[in-house]
Amino acid sequence: MNALEVLKRYWGYDSFRPMQEEIVREAAQGRDVLAILPTGGGKSVCFQVPVLMQEEGLALVVTPLIALMKDQVQNLQARGIRAIAIHAGMSRREVDLALNNAAYGDYRFLYLSPERLQTQLFQSYLPVLKVSYIVVDEAHCISQWGYDFRPNYLEIGTLRERLEAPVIALTATATPQVAADIMERLRFREPNLLRSGFERPNLSYVVRQAQDKLGQIRSICDGVPGSGIVYVRSRSRAEELAQSLRAAGVSASYYHAGLGGQTRALRQQDWKDGRTRVMVCTNAFGMGIDKPDVRFVVHADLPDSPEAYFQEAGRAGRDGLPSYAVLLWNGTDLSRLKQLEEVTFPSLEYIEDIYHKVHIHFQIPYEAGMGRMLKFDLTEFCKQYRLQRSPAFHAIQYLDREGHWTLVEDMDIPTRIQIETARQDLYGIELPDPAMPAVLEALMRMYTGIFSFPTPIDEEAVARRAGVSPAQLRQLLYGLSVNHVVRYIPADHATVLCIQHGRLQPGNVQLSPKRYQMLRTTFRERIQTMQEYVQQESECRSQFLLRYFGQQESAPCGKCDICRAAAARPRELSQQLKEWITSRNGQYTLEQVRSAFGTADRNWLPVLREMIDLKEVPPYK
Repeated sequence: MNALEVLKRYWGYDSFRPMQEEIVREAAQGRDVLAILPTGGGKSVCFQVPVLMQEEGLALVVTPLIALMKDQVQNLQARGIRAIAIHAGMSRREVDLALNNAAYGDYRFLYLSPERLQTQLFQSYLPVLKVSYIVVDEAHCISQWGYDFRPNYLEIGTLRERLEAPVIALTATATPQVAADIMERLRFREPNLLRSGFERPNLSYVVRQAQDKLGQIRSICDGVPGSGIVYVRSRSRAEELAQSLRAAGVSASYYHAGLGGQTRALRQQDWKDGRTRVMVCTNAFGMGIDKPDVRFVVHADLPDSPEAYFQEAGRAGRDGLPSYAVLLWNGTDLSRLKQLEEVTFPSLEYIEDIYHKVHIHFQIPYEAGMGRMLKFDLTEFCKQYRLQRSPAFHAIQYLDREGHWTLVEDMDIPTRIQIETARQDLYGIELPDPAMPAVLEALMRMYTGIFSFPTPIDEEAVARRAGVSPAQLRQLLYGLSVNHVVRYIPADHATVLCIQHGRLQPGNVQLSPKRYQMLRTTFRERIQTMQEYVQQESECRSQFLLRYFGQQESAPCGKCDICRAAAARPRELSQQLKEWITSRNGQYTLEQVRSAFGTADRNWLPVLREMIDLKEVPPYK
C-alpha cells in the first residue's frame, strides 16, 4: 500500500496535514529524518504510516512518556494494528514475555522507555527483533542543549551500531542548535531536517500584567466558553486555585504528581469527558493528552523556558477552532525567575551531598545498590535531613542527568519481598498455613538476594510455582509478614529511583563541572528570553516565539495582544484628531497638529489624510 492508502485504511483520512506527507516520503525511502512539528501537529502518523507501508518489520519506538506509550498502543490495537509496550514498573517476566511477542508474534510496534535500551534482557533479544525503523519521540531529550535532557537517550546512538534501520526522530520543541545536536547524536547518515511552520492561526497569544490573577482567570472562564487548563508552579497553588474557582462557581479540579495514580487517572478522564471544565495543574499534566477542544490555556505563573511555554500553550485549540493562550505575570514573577537559577542549579558540593544522603536514607553501603529500585518520597527525605524541597529535587534531577540513577515519576512498582529470617532458621519455624513453606521455597529458588534487601517479584510466576492462586499468594505473604518471617511491600504506584551503579566514595561522584556550567548558562538564557517575551510590547507574540525556534520568516498573527493593540491605535488616534479639530471649529494647520500631537511619531499624518479623504474632517489650511 502507498502512504495515502495506509492513511485511509487505518485512520480514515483522505489527506495528510501540512508536512506529514513529506516526512512519510523521506522515511519510506529509508532516509534518516528529524521532524519538528508543533504540539498537536500529528507526529505519530509520521512514523506509523511508513512502518505500515512495509509488508513486515517492527518499529522500535523510544519515548519517556508512559501515559502516552499506553495510549498509543491502545489506539493502534483499536485499529487492528499489533503493538506492545515495555516500561518501568513491569516485572522481568512481563518484559521477557513482551519481547518474545515482539520478536515472534508479528507485532509492528514495540514502544519502550529509554532506560530499557541498556538492559541485558533487551540486548539479548536485539538480534531476533526484525527492526524496520528506530523511532525517537521527544527527540530533544537526547540533546544536552535541550531543556529536558535525559542521559538514557544517548543509548539510542549506540543502538545504531547494531541496527541498519533508519531513524525517524520527532519533537515539537527544538531550536536550530538543538536540532543539529539531535542529528549528530543519533548519527544521521546525512542531515535531514523537516520543519513544519509553527504558526497556529487559530491561537491567540495574550500576555497580561496582573496583580489579581484569580480575578483574571475568573474573567477568562466567564468570557471564553469550553474547557481549559490553568498551569501553576506548585502543588499547593494548584489545590488553592482550584478551590477558589469552585467557590466562584467554576467546575474545576486540580492535578499534580503528589496525587495517587488512580486519582490522577480519574481526574484526567473527568476533564477529558467534560465532567470537569477547568483543570488547575502543574506541568505533570498534559503530556500525551489528546483533547482537541481545549479553548484556553492559562499560565498563572511565568514559565522558565520558551520551550515549556510553547508546548503547554499549544495544547489549546488542536481542533483548529479559535482558542486562547493567556500568560499572567507581575513583578513577583520576575523576581522569582531571577532566584530560580540558584534553586535549579545548587552547587556541585550540595549535589554530591544529596547523592550520599539518598544512599544513607536507604542504608546502602559503599559499592552496593546497583540495580535497586527504590520507592522515593521526596517530602519524607527532605523532612529527615531538614532540606528545602526545590534544591533537593533539582540536585536529584541533575544526578539523573549524570547517569547515577534514573528518577521515574508515576511508576507502577511490583510487589517486593525480603526474607527476614536467616536461611538456616527457616526450617525450624512453625508456620500457621501449610502452603507457606512452598511459597518460601519458590521465593528462595527464584530470587537471589531476597535475604539481603526487598526484591521485586512476579506474583503470577511465584503463585504458579508454589501451586496457589495470585490472590492466595497475597494472603500468604501477608501472613508471613505478620509472623515476621518476611518483609512484604505490596505493589504500589509511586516515584522510584533506579540505582545505576554501586555507591561511590566521597569525592568520586562524577558531576561534570563543564556540563554543569553549560546547562546553567543555557537555563539563564531561557529565563531571559521569557522575561523579554512578557515585557516587550512591539513584536507580535507569535513572531517572537517562531523566531526563537528558528523560523525567521513569518507574518504578524493579527490575533495576539500586541497585534490587536497596534490595530486599535489608528482608531483611537482618529477619534482624538476628530475631537481636537472639532474643538477648533474645523480651523487648523499642519503646524498646529504637529504641535498638539508631536513630531516624533508621524502616525497621525496618514490617519488625518484618510479622514480628510473620507470627508470626516475638513482639510487643513
